[in-house]
Amino acid sequence: MAMMKEFKEFAMKGNVVDLAVGVIIGGAFGKIVDSLVTDIIMPPISKLFGGLDFASYYIPLNGQAYNLTLAEAKKLGAVFAYGNFATILLNFLILAFVIFQMVRLMNRARQRLEKPAAPAAPPPTPEDIVLLREIRDALKNDQRKNDQLKN
Repeated sequence: MAMMKEFKEFAMKGNVVDLAVGVIIGGAFGKIVDSLVTDIIMPPISKLFGGLDFASYYIPLNGQAYNLTLAEAKKLGAVFAYGNFATILLNFLILAFVIFQMVRLMNRARQRLEKPAAPAAPPPTPEDIVLLREIRDALKNDQRKNDQLKN
């Protein structure tokens, strides 16, 4: 029973729950970015490259014909699938940029919400300095009195 109690405490810690929520949202967000790249960004790019699906661009390594689809070419042997890699790389770059912008905005919002810390009170003046100041002030007062008597 002790192990179950420890596991329950571990699983209910804020960091573990936050991480789980982040992973779930990240997975869903990754699908959105994948759709953005596959369905919105890559079609105009593929149109520039002859109207083919850019993700299916490859270089055959086992003598396959160039006019096969990527899946058919992979069935016949190894291929250098640079188009698929470029699509996945573009997905990653967009996802990384969007996450960077989100973190940047969150940090700015957090800085605005946090109140600036009040400056710390200066440490008390050491006693010897206080005494020296009192002596200085007393000497100044004596000097003024002497100057007034002379006039």
